[in-house]
Amino acid sequence: MIAGRYVLDREIGRGGMGAVWLGTDEVLGRQVALKRVGMGPGGATPDLERAEREARLAARLNHPHVVAIYDLVEDGDERWLVMEYVAGVTLAALVRSEGPLPNERAAAIVRQAADALAAAHAAGIVHRDVKPSNILVGPDGQVKLSDFGIARAQADASLTQTGLVTGSPAYLAPEVASGQQATAASDMWSLGATLYHSLAGQAPYEVGDNVLGALYRIVHEEPPRLAGAGWLDPLLRATMATDPHQRWTSAQVRDYLATGPSAAAALPVPAAAPVAETPTLRTLTIPPAAPPPAAPPVTPPPRERRGRGAVAILAVAAIVVAVALVAWLALRGDDTPAETGTDKPTRSASSGPATSGTSQAAVTEDGMENFVEDYLATVTTDPHAAWQQLTPDFQAQSGNFGQYQKFWRTISTADMTSAQADPESKQITYTVEYQHPDGSKTSDEVTLTLEGTDGDYLIAAED
Repeated sequence: MIAGRYVLDREIGRGGMGAVWLGTDEVLGRQVALKRVGMGPGGATPDLERAEREARLAARLNHPHVVAIYDLVEDGDERWLVMEYVAGVTLAALVRSEGPLPNERAAAIVRQAADALAAAHAAGIVHRDVKPSNILVGPDGQVKLSDFGIARAQADASLTQTGLVTGSPAYLAPEVASGQQATAASDMWSLGATLYHSLAGQAPYEVGDNVLGALYRIVHEEPPRLAGAGWLDPLLRATMATDPHQRWTSAQVRDYLATGPSAAAALPVPAAAPVAETPTLRTLTIPPAAPPPAAPPVTPPPRERRGRGAVAILAVAAIVVAVALVAWLALRGDDTPAETGTDKPTRSASSGPATSGTSQAAVTEDGMENFVEDYLATVTTDPHAAWQQLTPDFQAQSGNFGQYQKFWRTISTADMTSAQADPESKQITYTVEYQHPDGSKTSDEVTLTLEGTDGDYLIAAED
């Protein structure tokens, strides 16, 4: 007997935060689900603040597709969350037993989950752990979204120190996998990944024991696409879009799915990756497409790039830091975005005229060339860090980070083969050879205008 009124019958589920039991409310004579809450993974004492937050946030949502919270009770040293009992199985178990679901059935399930998220987002709540095992499907097809244990109110900074997770790795949005704060847009990526799982019979990313590898792929690779998704393909692309600003909202997803197969033609919903007129900036956008040469040209080995190894180590180290915050296959719920900049090494003016006879920093040909070399090495391994090497004005002129990243994902390496720098105007014109993932090579001539001095440059413009 729990709290003098709830009788535990049998265990009906188990997750990272403990077991869920089927019980009976002896006072009201109804079945309930009970979960012992507040005990973090490996913790010796209950995290009562987390338990209260879970109950408080979920109780704010009175919605037909959200598991209702009835009570939070104490029984000795334990706290139990008393919830609505939903007869049925999780979406994860359903796919496991039946295999990939037909489009219409998957759409019906995800539509109801999107409706629940629309209510949560309207209330200022981010779920942060949308995945198939948190979607309950009843025998009548009714869907309930469960487990708001790591949800967070947008205006609530609580538990930034005691929060344990921000989601399950296989369904994490790229920005969350790189250490940034989860948002409603992050929930939409996770919902898209859940739809992918329903249609493919497996998660979009295989995690297993290699959490680090999965996080790296989520952050650095193009989102996986599913052949044969039919009318659901636009939705997959619009939710699993790398740029959070390009993702559909929960209400858009719900309405699209409610319309059915005619949705693509019937609804004027925005495209996942709209084509916009942007300046032809080679540092930011894709140059005019040109067919790759029939046979890649034989070129001398690229010159050694100072900083490439260091940047690669920094990129991996950033992910290792994120994984160190994993509390059982997930990241810590820290609301502070990860640092994306990199330290810029200070170089001495070994050649070229100094600006004065004092110890002031100089602008030299070597310094400008070294900056561009390091920039090209950085941008192909860590676009987030390279983006910080553009001035704010140039970032604003260039559109958004999504366009910038979209271009650089098509480049494996970028090697400067020749350069002519003018310290007086701080302009450098160079020839760059791009190697693409398919092994083909292209070249381009770029002119950049820099700001700053040796060891502390930023890109201010491109001609």
